[in-house]
Amino acid sequence: MRLLLTLQYLGTRYAGWQTQANAVGVQQVVESALSTMYQTPIRIEGAGRTDSGVHARAQRAH
Repeated sequence: MRLLLTLQYLGTRYAGWQTQANAVGVQQVVESALSTMYQTPIRIEGAGRTDSGVHARAQRAH
């Protein structure tokens, strides 16, 4: 099953959208929260990226 997510976030505390080895990205925070909720590993793909500190009003992911 594939679902469309529309996310809004303040990016001040994040190193952009993508998961990174040495910094916290929004993608990894969302994946971690969903994985905890559903008790199974969940991976998401963003329709775009943001840079470090950038906010998003309607980031799409599936």
